[in-house]
Amino acid sequence: MTDTPNHPPRKGPPRPSDLLERIHQSAAPHEMRDPFDIGETFTSLAESGEPLTIYPGSLGEPLLARIDTVHPEEPHFTLDVVGTIPPGRATFVAALGGNAKLQFDLAGEWTPQPGTLNLVPAVFPESCLVLNRRAAPRLDTPVNGNYAATFTLMNKQFELPLCDYSTGGVGLRATPDQAAELYVGRKLKSVRLQLGPALAIVADLEIRLLRPFRSFLLGEQVQVGCSISNIEMQMQQTLQRLVTSNRGRQVA
Repeated sequence: MTDTPNHPPRKGPPRPSDLLERIHQSAAPHEMRDPFDIGETFTSLAESGEPLTIYPGSLGEPLLARIDTVHPEEPHFTLDVVGTIPPGRATFVAALGGNAKLQFDLAGEWTPQPGTLNLVPAVFPESCLVLNRRAAPRLDTPVNGNYAATFTLMNKQFELPLCDYSTGGVGLRATPDQAAELYVGRKLKSVRLQLGPALAIVADLEIRLLRPFRSFLLGEQVQVGCSISNIEMQMQQTLQRLVTSNRGRQVA
């Protein structure tokens, strides 16, 4: 029996339909400044082949690119660009899974590596903007509550803390070792969601976002954003009632 690979196949070259708009000024993204987090995110984009949209500082047309490689130790990476980036400042936009967007600015001469036409070296930005686009408002779980997601994957048992939840999805927290078994697009079957001491529901989830972060108490962690892909009607109604009742308490 062939094992399921830990990562999906890398996407092909970017196409015009992959162009993304910049994060709107009215949005409320959070800022990612830790070089470790930026490196992990760029590495994930390189492994998946996710397209980047480049907006030159001049009035030129947007370009497409991918992150070709990320240096394992230094804050350097290489872009595989379709076309030529004009010298100066440029804005880069990429999708993180299905419900988040990454944006950062860099300035440079954008000179290709010797012997290549499209591989352009670059350095990490000082910061990136990350916008989580959630279809439904999510509620944070209580700090000392009984909230967790339990599931089996490749004959291994997982129990991940539940950070937030909504009628459309949940946010989990994993260690880097646990996250090595996960990737954006992976489907988790029959996940038991413990929503407090007396309520549990079962649903299928799809991973939509993986974001490394550093916790003061726990050290290196990974945020795992999941959408609910399949749930029985009765359990969906139970979740809806829970979200509705607790939303009022959190607002109060």
